Amino acid sequence: MAGDENGRPDICPTLLYADARAAVRQLTRAFGFTELAVYEGEDGSVAHAELAQGNGVVMLGSKGTGSRFDEAMKLAGPTGVYVVVADVDAHHRRAVEHGAEILMPPTDQDYGSRDYMARDLEGNVWSFGTYAPEVRG
Repeated sequence: MAGDENGRPDICPTLLYADARAAVRQLTRAFGFTELAVYEGEDGSVAHAELAQGNGVVMLGSKGTGSRFDEAMKLAGPTGVYVVVADVDAHHRRAVEHGAEILMPPTDQDYGSRDYMARDLEGNVWSFGTYAPEVRG
């Protein structure tokens, strides 16, 4: 069973950004995420944010905080995240309208999915498509 009885996802990709506030803007405006929470650090940086898309959540924060997670991520590369969307073409149009860097336009895949790929402001690769992995409990 995916998630708990309250609809909370079991897996939440977590990303760090040099400009987390700009990332929140791009992810909500260009990619249609919904802002669930944004917590600021004492210096006004984004200490932690939670953004939703469908029944999934991505968590993000600012680089350079000195937290254990920040330290662990220093040598990590960009992250790739796949997000299931109902209407790939409409989602793609929205991303283009907001200036997102498109790496692959909406494309029908051999395995039945239709998806497109974009890069966010800090190099993370986001794929949006109709493929939804089946989770069996």
